[in-house]
Amino acid sequence: MPHTNSAKKRLRQSERRRLANRSVLKDIKLQLKKLATLAESGPSDQLRSESILAVKKLDKAAARRVVHANLAARKKSQIARLVNAKSAGAT
Repeated sequence: MPHTNSAKKRLRQSERRRLANRSVLKDIKLQLKKLATLAESGPSDQLRSESILAVKKLDKAAARRVVHANLAARKKSQIARLVNAKSAGAT
């Protein structure tokens, strides 16, 4: 346990940040799972709108450095490939 006041404050701050970051990561993970289920069986227009939302969440998390920028770029690329394959298969 911290002894100094500054160390106690840092502990409080880091705990708040950790919980906030976990919630952002959970939202991203749930959004990606939703995309995966829509890709298997769902309309392509709904898949496209959900992919836009997922990309937005990834961009915000990368801007706040909750996730690494390369992870966000990689996931966005995977989402784009998924949506393009689904829309190409539909036409």
